[in-house]
Amino acid sequence: MAGEMSAEEIAEIRAQFDEFDADKNGHITCSEISEVMKALGESIPGYQIRDMVREVDLDENGTIEFNEFIEMFKKVKGKRPKYKLEAVAERQKKVLKSGGTSEASAAGTTHSFAEDESLAFVDWINFQLAGDPDLAKALPINSEDHLALFPALHDGILLCKLINKSVADTIDERAINKTKLNVYTIHENQTLALNSASAIGCNIVNIGPEDLTKGTPHLCLGILWQVIRIGLLAKISLQNCPGLARLLEEGEELEDLLRLSPEEILLRWFNYQLKEAGSSRRVRNFGGDIKDSECYTILLNQIAPPDRGVDMSPMHESDMENRAEKMLQQADKLECRAFVRPRDVVRGNQKLNLAFVANLFNNFPALEPLEDQPMPEIEETREEKTYRNWMNSLGVKPFVYWLYDDLADGMVLLQLFDKVFPGSVDWKKVNQPPFKARDKMKKLENCNYAVQIAKSCKLSVVGIGGEDIHAKNKTLTLAIVWQIMRAYTISILQKLSGSDKPIQDTEIVEWVNRTLSEANKASQISSFKDPAISTGLPVIDLVDAIKPASVKYDLVNPGATEEDKLLNAKYAISMSRKIGARVFALPEDIIEVKPKMVLTIFACLMARGLEGKK
Repeated sequence: MAGEMSAEEIAEIRAQFDEFDADKNGHITCSEISEVMKALGESIPGYQIRDMVREVDLDENGTIEFNEFIEMFKKVKGKRPKYKLEAVAERQKKVLKSGGTSEASAAGTTHSFAEDESLAFVDWINFQLAGDPDLAKALPINSEDHLALFPALHDGILLCKLINKSVADTIDERAINKTKLNVYTIHENQTLALNSASAIGCNIVNIGPEDLTKGTPHLCLGILWQVIRIGLLAKISLQNCPGLARLLEEGEELEDLLRLSPEEILLRWFNYQLKEAGSSRRVRNFGGDIKDSECYTILLNQIAPPDRGVDMSPMHESDMENRAEKMLQQADKLECRAFVRPRDVVRGNQKLNLAFVANLFNNFPALEPLEDQPMPEIEETREEKTYRNWMNSLGVKPFVYWLYDDLADGMVLLQLFDKVFPGSVDWKKVNQPPFKARDKMKKLENCNYAVQIAKSCKLSVVGIGGEDIHAKNKTLTLAIVWQIMRAYTISILQKLSGSDKPIQDTEIVEWVNRTLSEANKASQISSFKDPAISTGLPVIDLVDAIKPASVKYDLVNPGATEEDKLLNAKYAISMSRKIGARVFALPEDIIEVKPKMVLTIFACLMARGLEGKK
């Protein structure tokens, strides 16, 4: 495939490719191809990229694998690419082979990971989890040893704690095994961590508990980055920072701002602060535009409170790496020296620089709220959050931040159908991004095709058309998404049960009650609306019935008060995930007995129970 390229050249292309494969799925979307090409010094028109995609995307899955990208790059160059091999060699010194050069993936490629990322995550973990008594033996991790991170993840406790730092209360700490650890209790911790990471929107496909226990570098870094990134970007919202309204451009409404991804908002914030500082500089990315540290220096000086002593002294340094170090010393005055080291700035590591800027924004947004600024109804419902996290856990691209906006071009829905109903999507019929402002018809065609597929998959779409999805009709969009999520869960049950027909709700209720009775549990449910579910006891008892002696009943309350119900519900969710059920519902769904979410909880537990008997 790439015999005429040297190993060094392929390694450099791979490094750039991986920069845009943030979730470590081994592929990038068609819309990301242009950015990778630019990073490799090639600017390709959109029409040419689309033509090449049609030629090389042989599996027609709407994404580009590394081997496919290599073929595209060879066509662009038309000859063997010439690189500054000295720079490549230097970069390769900072790339470590995971498990040695003999560890190869199923695709025949050797996984690699960047030393810079490992050290950056170590710094962040040491800062975020400092002083936690449960991590006294693990922290601080040696911040100068790029391999020290992986043994610290061995027992699963650290990852559980980090998930809670990113999204508070995701894991009930009573479910974490903290003492008398052995191979079984460690496996439980890692299972709890992975299922909880999935529940907040991390893609854990092809990652297992054993990968974390043995510290497989590229997989550990992949899940860590997702957890950290979700936590950093979650605060970039009008709810957390009403002053974001100052970033509106002429002719825009707040709703327009909300349609931007957190990365886009961060860039706009960065440029707003540069403008406020009187600078003519602007940044368009977190890579090449910040390499000289000048924009960073201006930003820090602009957002810093006067008493912190931040100044412009780095601008007097001519050497770029020395200037980056002096700039980071200014960031240290704000207690925001995190993620990047001087070399990461100079090299334009987009992932780590994004994290650095997000941390600056979260601590010093420097955006005063506008007076009398009306706030739109923007709060995400629990149902929307659950669906969004479920989609992201499956690895859809782009990452779904705003449910209705991000589904409006049909691409995410089509990916979901392809994952839940394999072979249902003919990708030759799909209009691929990037879309231009005038491409409404292409997006609408995708949405119409999604509704057509829904019908062929026997989903109820009466009164729903592609226009409703494209117009962001909340009720009708949710109706389709719920049915896809339900079908996903039921399909797993159907496979495990060996049935040739979809499992019915009544069958799940019957299985739950039979399993509870066989385990001599007092709990029973009449339906997914049964008020008894609000106590959390039926879920907790079912967990213990599936995996005997897993529940610590001295931590369980009768569920008579609202406080007791909440404690039980939190424990029930975490214990379900701990025994291997991929539950996306929230504790409040149990307390309020939300039938749809309750169904998914019991269905996931049934799947785990059936799996355990095989």
